[in-house]
Parts: sequence; structure tokens; C-alpha cells
Amino acid sequence: MQAVRQHSIVLLISLLYVAFSCYLVWNDQAYLTLAPIGMLAVYAAIYYSQWSFMTLAFLTPLSINIEEYTEGFGLFIPTEPILFGLMMLLILRQLQGQTFEKHIWRHPIIWAVGFYLIWTFITSISSTHPMASFKFLLAKLWFVIPILLFGPSVFKKKERINTFIWLLCIGMVIVISYTLVVHASYAFGEKEGHWVMWPFFKDHTIYGATVAFVTPCVFGLYFSKKHEPLTQVTLLIMMAITVIGLYYSYSRAAWLTVIAALMVLAAIKLRIKFSLIAGGLVIVGSLLFFSWDRIQMELERNKYEHTTEEFGEKLQSATNVTTDASNLERLNRWSCAIAMFQERPFFGFGPGTYAFEYARYQKAENLTIISTNFGNMGNAHSEYLGPMAEMGILGLVAMLLIVSAIFYKSITLYYKWPEKDKQMRTLILTMILALVTYFVHGVLNNYLDTDKASVPIWGFCAAFIALEFALNSREKNKELN
Repeated sequence: MQAVRQHSIVLLISLLYVAFSCYLVWNDQAYLTLAPIGMLAVYAAIYYSQWSFMTLAFLTPLSINIEEYTEGFGLFIPTEPILFGLMMLLILRQLQGQTFEKHIWRHPIIWAVGFYLIWTFITSISSTHPMASFKFLLAKLWFVIPILLFGPSVFKKKERINTFIWLLCIGMVIVISYTLVVHASYAFGEKEGHWVMWPFFKDHTIYGATVAFVTPCVFGLYFSKKHEPLTQVTLLIMMAITVIGLYYSYSRAAWLTVIAALMVLAAIKLRIKFSLIAGGLVIVGSLLFFSWDRIQMELERNKYEHTTEEFGEKLQSATNVTTDASNLERLNRWSCAIAMFQERPFFGFGPGTYAFEYARYQKAENLTIISTNFGNMGNAHSEYLGPMAEMGILGLVAMLLIVSAIFYKSITLYYKWPEKDKQMRTLILTMILALVTYFVHGVLNNYLDTDKASVPIWGFCAAFIALEFALNSREKNKELN
């Protein structure tokens, strides 16, 4: 009798939900039917927290922003509800006295990110658009806190790092496969290549950046250990799909970042000292500075457009600052960011305000055919100049500190990790190279305000923190013995 009653209640709720959904669809509010899904995601995040955390790796490439289906309300479904649920869970645990492990607070990556968040809060108070800035800060919190603070406890079991990378790669390969099928129906046209990844990615730039990010991951999984024949064939197929997807992303920045990752791989394998790399960069920078007029004259001779289909010419178009609208618009946005910084060098205009403020800093000679005054074509197109314009000089310093802490600690971890543990050593190197692709790409674009970049990046940082703690614990045990 009780079972019949329970089934009746479930049936009644289902019928009410269907009726309510029909009403919302009739009134052009179909997006509200996703509310129960969001509630389920929050429930899963609270009661199945570790499972939810791991699932984020798979769901992030497949998430969809509902902004285009609503009146300006942006939310990545289902990842952001899960992240919000995890953040609320961590806050509740903290209030109950279940504090995070002490070693987390001593890690330089946490310190650097903490400084960034504190400065974001301070500059939100002085912002020209406080509501927009605090909304920006809130979004940062639910991207950073659940992944970076909860992640190290999840990754205490090292095999979960391998699973996290697997799930991320599988999710992304599904998206790449979908994109290639749709793109093939348009004969892989360059213009169509800008939007065929919709609805999973809004355009080819962020899609290309994410494909470049998972490229080292797929190869790393293959070379991390000797696999069974079926797994080996699966990885070879995934590698082929990823490389094809990278090529047909038509993202010059993505191609260049993979080349940069290969250069870093060579530097790590050859154990080139940081002092030599820094000295080389200083020399190259000095040569660029003193020879800039001549270099600019050479760049102006470059007439290759990014619309060309030929791979070599498309790469060469990356330095076309004369006729390539994409490059010129990026320079326009950078010029605006620098001008904004010069006006408010310490506090900036406030986090998340670039789109509202940059229009009046555009100069007539910098305008292009794709220029706009409405901030609807991206932000500052730089993960470094954006914070500088919005949060002043300390915003830029905070971002550079994060990048420096990530690479210093991760590369040091790679060198210290026991060589007999080939699988984990290879995965550490894999994560380093994946992060190289993003932070080099960050010179040209900024996506850390989306789940597509934040989840894998902070997830890998959480893995580094967990692995360093495990390594230190192992060394302490050896000393005690």
C-alpha cells in the first residue's frame, strides 16, 4: 500500500512538472524548465561531492551557456550549479568546524590566488560598476573555491588524477567529433569553422584553446604507461580526432600554443636552467625593443589574411598587423586596456568593467570593420592586460604571481617525483604542458571567467597541491625511518 502511495506521489509530481513545463514553453520561457535539473545538480554536489567533482571534468566540455536562450542571464548548465553546490557545501563544512587541511594554506598557488581574490574584492568596492564587479567576484569564487580547495582532498588518491584527465579528454573528444561532423557538412569551410562548435562553445577561439589544452593530455595518457590493446587503440583514435580537431579549429593562437608547449617540453627534458631561459628572454626582449621600427616595417609587408585555407599562410597571418581585421581589433582592445590603465593605474575601473568602459578609449585610427562600442565582441583579449585595466597594476601582478607559482611548483614537482613512478611523472608533465598552452594563449585571449578554462586549470593546480603534499609526506616518513 505504501509503495502504491509513493508511486502515486511520483506520478503526480511528474504530471505537474510536465504541465508546468508546457505552460512555460507556451509563454516563451522554456529555459525555466531547466530549474529542476539545476536543483538536482546542487543536490548531487552536496550529497555526492567527490563523485560530482570528478564528473565536472567530463561535463565541462559538454556544458551549455543558456545566455542565448534567456534575456541576458548567463549560466553554464550543468557545471555552474554543481560548482555552486560544492561551494555552499564547503562553506557549511567550514562553519561546522570541518576545516581544510593545513598544508593547503601554505601552498604558494593558494597564496597567489588568495591575493588575487582579495584584490578583486578591494577593487570591486572602488569599481565604477560595483554590481558588475561583485557579480564577477562571485563567479570567480564558485569557479576557484570548489576546485582549488576541495580538489586536493579528492586527489589524495593518485589514481583519481588519471581518471580526471581521462574524463576531461573523453568529454572533449565527444565535442570535437560532433564539431567535425557538422563542419564536414559544410566541406570544412573556414567561415563555418567559426560557429560549428555551437552550442558547446560560442566560437572557434575558445574551442581552439580548449582543444589545444587537451592535446597534451591525450598524448600524455597514451605514453604514461603500457596499455591493453583495446585501450591503446582507443587512445590512438582519440589522438587522431584531437589533432584533426585542432587543425580544423582554424585558430592560429591554438596552433602556436601547441608549438610553445613543445618548446617547453624540450626545455624541461634538457633541464635547461631557469636563469638561462630568463637571460634569453631578456636578450630577445632587448633586441625587439631596439629593433622595433625595423620589425614593424617588416610586419607591415605581411598581407596574409587569417581567412586563407593554407596552413602555412594562416600561421604567417598571425603577424599581419596591416590588413588582418582580427589582429587589428586585438591591438585596438589592447590599446584601450593600456589607456584605461594609464587613467586609473592603481585600482583600475573594477573587475568585469572593461566591456562597459573601453569604447571611449578607442581611437579612430585603431578602429576596424569589426570594432564595436557595445562590448559584445569579447573583452580585452588578454589574460594579463584585462586585469591590469580593471584592477590596476596589482591586478597584473596578481595574475603574474599565479602563473609563476603554478609553473615553478609544478616543474619542481616533476623533477622531484620518483622516476620509478613513470605514469604519474608523465601525467605531471602532461598537465604542465596543457597549462602552457592556456597561459601562452592568455596573451591573446581570456577565458578564465568560463567553466571551459577554469575547471581544468584549477583542477590541475589542485592535483599539483595534492601530489606535492604526498611527496613531502613520503620524504618525512623516510627521514623518520
